Amino acid sequence: MVVDFLNGRMPGYVDTGMNFIDVEDVAEGHWLALQKGRIGERYILGNKNVTLADFLGMVARVSKRPAPRLRIPYALAWLAGAVSTGLSSLTGREPAIPLDGVRMAHAPMYYDSSKAVKELGLPQTPIETAIEKAVRWFQENNYVRS
Repeated sequence: MVVDFLNGRMPGYVDTGMNFIDVEDVAEGHWLALQKGRIGERYILGNKNVTLADFLGMVARVSKRPAPRLRIPYALAWLAGAVSTGLSSLTGREPAIPLDGVRMAHAPMYYDSSKAVKELGLPQTPIETAIEKAVRWFQENNYVRS
């Protein structure tokens, strides 16, 4: 999603939300679960629930690129995903708009990670910091077109 944004392949967004976390915090969370987790317990390794529009706004500020302003209705996104996924089965290429991704975006995917924070000491790096690191990494590793 971030790479698509940085490469200008995200003309719009659907009205949804997700829980975001720094990838390094996830790795640390796995280690902490191994060290401190209680057998039989489950831990959600997450940080902050953010709407997709707000997340893209953060990526825009970090990358100094404009955020998409077009909010795409779910029905239109579903139709585009169905067509894209159908065409991909004919071409053998990955769909530009995977239907499964559109279906997942139908409802916000918000989660509460307070148990992992409290019991494991899961780090909570600010999402803006995680975005800065991700954007820089994608740029330095040639995922972003000039």
